[in-house]
Amino acid sequence: MRVETRHEVRQSERNLSTSRLSRSRQTLTPTVLWNIREEIPKHLTWKLMLVSIAVPILLWWLVSSTGIVKPLFLPTPGAVLDSIARLWAENTLQQDIVYSLFRVLSGFALAAIVSIPLGILMGTFESVRAVTEPAIAILRYMPAPAFIPLLILYFGLGEVPKILLIFIGTLFFNTLMVMDAVKFVPKELIETTYTLGGGRWQVLTRVILPHVFPNVLDAGRVNMAASWNLVIVAELVAATEGLGRRISVAQRFLRTDEIFAGLIVIGTIGLAIDLLFRLTLRLSCKWAMK
Repeated sequence: MRVETRHEVRQSERNLSTSRLSRSRQTLTPTVLWNIREEIPKHLTWKLMLVSIAVPILLWWLVSSTGIVKPLFLPTPGAVLDSIARLWAENTLQQDIVYSLFRVLSGFALAAIVSIPLGILMGTFESVRAVTEPAIAILRYMPAPAFIPLLILYFGLGEVPKILLIFIGTLFFNTLMVMDAVKFVPKELIETTYTLGGGRWQVLTRVILPHVFPNVLDAGRVNMAASWNLVIVAELVAATEGLGRRISVAQRFLRTDEIFAGLIVIGTIGLAIDLLFRLTLRLSCKWAMK
């Protein structure tokens, strides 16, 4: 009687596991929409995205046009588009967009300049993390709008306090997200670099930085939304231009159509910035894309 070798035993175990997996898949309902962690056809993706936008707009139009909700509280999509066209023709919408964009991009850029190097250092060196993490852990739970009185007291009512408010509200979360990205760099890559004769500088520049760059871009995508939230708060205090200021003035005079117009413009700009982050990720990190 022939005794099975270890290789034959392992091969039979693999075959058994494969057969069990195939039987379990056969029991599942075959569908493209519910495949776990698998891509769906591009044409289906675009159709689903179109539905996700068209259905809310259709519901909005039905509710506002049938009179279920008064136009004072819910204007029709047509009225909102007319409001956007009127504000654009008056050249006020362009000014508001420029001021809000300047404040958001300035505050976010300052936060990125500080948070990305700091987060990389905190994730790389435990000594840096031990020194900085307790202070960041305390400060990140302080609401950024709570700093408005101090910022106005220190810097007046100009652009500086508005930009610093966005900087404060973005800095700490971006730092911690970058630090977490560095912490998940495989230890084997670092040890292999040391084995091949590399030093700390090579590990930092040739292993850690390329590995975390896609995560840094993703962190920027997330925290850009926080910057837009903060600019609205900043423009509610002592601002004469900006989309947040436009919404505040419209609320004061019950111009609901202008409120919706401001929200739609903010959402459109945010979507454009998000797509720009995705394009940057796709062009600069092709090795990290599927």
